[in-house]
Amino acid sequence: MNSLTQHGGCQCGAVRYRTTGQPKRVLACHCTSCKHRTGAAYGIGVYFDETDADFIRGTMQTYEFRSDESGRWIRNEFCETCGTTVTWTLELRPGLRAIAGGTYDDPNWFDVQAHIWTRSARDDMRYPDHVDVFEKALPPV
Repeated sequence: MNSLTQHGGCQCGAVRYRTTGQPKRVLACHCTSCKHRTGAAYGIGVYFDETDADFIRGTMQTYEFRSDESGRWIRNEFCETCGTTVTWTLELRPGLRAIAGGTYDDPNWFDVQAHIWTRSARDDMRYPDHVDVFEKALPPV
């Protein structure tokens, strides 16, 4: 097992997980869907290869919807007891799994690399000088 192991879970503690290694990317997303998912001004996704995220305990429900921008599916997985969204997968990024940044036991262990969909951000949002900022999604790799 990789020496960089982090743990987290939902609000009630029914769902627990661990991730290993470094994330592929960490994004703060200001899209309408992420704002609805989190109930906050933006959501943070910590993206790993699916094999680097292990769900240790609990049962999650899935809610799948299609992006109004791309038409691709997004699958949110949340605790069936407290409703906390813990993870999601994207049709656009097969093999990757996002972990909701706020669900980590230590939500300060990772650094946000970019803010995306900032055209939907609050008017009073300010961005750190050291991160990339995109009005829409990340540009193609």
